[in-house]
This record gives sequence, C-alpha cells and structure tokens, in this order.
Amino acid sequence: MTSNRPGDPSDQVISIVGGTGALGSGLARRWAKAGLSVVIGSRVAEKAVTAAAALRARFPGARVQGMGNLAAARAGSVVVLTVPFAHQRLTLEEIQPALAGKILVDTTVPLVPPKVARVQLPKEGSAAMIAQQLAGDGVAVVAAFHNVAADSLHTDEELDCDVLVVGNQAEAREVVVKLARDAGLRAWHAGSLENAAAAEALTSVLIFMNKRYGGVHTGLRITGIPDDAA
Repeated sequence: MTSNRPGDPSDQVISIVGGTGALGSGLARRWAKAGLSVVIGSRVAEKAVTAAAALRARFPGARVQGMGNLAAARAGSVVVLTVPFAHQRLTLEEIQPALAGKILVDTTVPLVPPKVARVQLPKEGSAAMIAQQLAGDGVAVVAAFHNVAADSLHTDEELDCDVLVVGNQAEAREVVVKLARDAGLRAWHAGSLENAAAAEALTSVLIFMNKRYGGVHTGLRITGIPDDAA
C-alpha cells in the first residue's frame, strides 16, 4: 500500500469510495483521462470492476481498478469519499481502519430530502467535521468538490466552476488543489476545515438557484484574484 506523502497526485493512488455514483464516477473519468492511478470503490465490488473496465476501454492505457470500498481505501494514498450524506457515517466506519496517515477528501453535502434547497447543516457544524471525528486525528481530512455539477464531469468540456478546498493542513489542501486542476477545475485554498460549513451550505443555495432560474450547472466563480494565483 502506498504511504501518503503530500505532493504530485500523479505519483499517488487516488481511491474513490462510492466511485460508481454520479460524482465519484465523474471524478474517476476525469482523473483516468489525466493519467492518474485511480481505484474505484463500491459497496458492490462487481459494480466497481465493471466501471473500471469501462474507463479502460474509453481511455486505453488508463490506470484504473475496481474493488469494494474497504479494499479501495486500503489501496489508495488519497481516499476520496463520494457518498450521500445518509451513507457518510456508515461508510466512514467501514473504511476507517484503512485511513491512518492518509488524506481523506470528503465531498459530502448534508442534504436532507425533501428540502434539499434549504441549508440544513448537522449539529457537528458540517459533514466535514463529522468525517474528521470519525476518521481520527491521524487522518488529514480535506473537504472539496461540493459545488461541482456531477454530470458536467462526464463530458470533455471545459468546466466553468471553481472548487473551494478547506482543511487544517496546507500541504494536504495543496494535493487536493492539484487533483481539482487535473480534473479541469480551478481550485482555491479556502481555509481551515471549519470553513467547510460555507461550501456545504452553498450547495443548497445553488440547488435553489437552479430551480428558480432554470439553471443546470450553476456553480461558483471566484473573482478579484488573478488566474495565475490559483
């Protein structure tokens, strides 16, 4: 198993837990196309194997494997959690033994149906704070990709959306900033893990705006900072 050393994502194995869902499979597609080593995880290992085979067929030479969620978490040096809020706790409890010393990228948004267009942050403050509590102090939790329209990741088009990357360790944040860039997104350091509450809450705001204005891929764009600063 590869140990976690913040640096160039191209030197690491990126495991996507819940990787057959809309967001996870979209990120897997983008990273596979970019030449990164990707492991797709799923509660049903066969689904992950099938998804990985499809990406290898789509991008010949792509380094993609599929396996169950726990095995995927063990295989990766960076573990990306892409499951619904309702499954976050159980999934983290399952993979927690495989997370020590790694970066855990939590993409969870605390949407509570049916009122998903209303901000409903958990008592812990954010889903990212729940992830840190469950993962333990030996895991660098970074929260990101909350405000990206998942279906847009399944295209080859340039994405008009920025990613806010929050976490308590700057080096771990930088790894995730680079991963976002590899996926074709602009990404920004946005402070400590407590700031995840803002990014998570914005998803409900964007859902409301999509409904109100007939949008499809409503996202964020940071202004006032030169592009080359990203």
